[in-house]
Amino acid sequence: MRELSNPVQIAYAVDDVAVAAARWAADFGAGPFFLAEHILVTDVIYRGSPGEYDHSSAYGQWGNIMLELVQDHGIGPSVVKDSFASGETGLHHLAYFVEDLNITTKKLSSMGFEVAMSAKASDTRFNFVDARSLMGHFIEIYEPDERLSSFYSMVREASLAWDGKTPVRKL
Repeated sequence: MRELSNPVQIAYAVDDVAVAAARWAADFGAGPFFLAEHILVTDVIYRGSPGEYDHSSAYGQWGNIMLELVQDHGIGPSVVKDSFASGETGLHHLAYFVEDLNITTKKLSSMGFEVAMSAKASDTRFNFVDARSLMGHFIEIYEPDERLSSFYSMVREASLAWDGKTPVRKL
């Protein structure tokens, strides 16, 4: 599927997003990280029913790709808890910019991949598609609007002259 040929982000589920970001910066040179706590996510549909998605994320650059570290704060089911129990960490998803969210979602569904969650963050609609049976992780897809593209650029540009100091910054 050509729409998914170039991931723009790799994401790991972590137990403590601030601690994990500092560690990724120290151990792997990723960063600097921009920490967003309890990100407002609306219109959540989890596996066909209304849901909630309470999470914090740290976003940093890791080579040529954005790295997201995500911590689930929710008490109910979620796309993070589908793969990881409390205290477990690991690869959660690869994210992709797509031309048309609906068309790409339909193509992935026709390939046998279920939409695990759909939601909005600000004005950006996104879907998590469950590709664990083939890839071992979820796929996140969204259309690259101006706000999102600017955010990706800001994270990347911050990494270019980064001296390793202040590895975790609050948004």
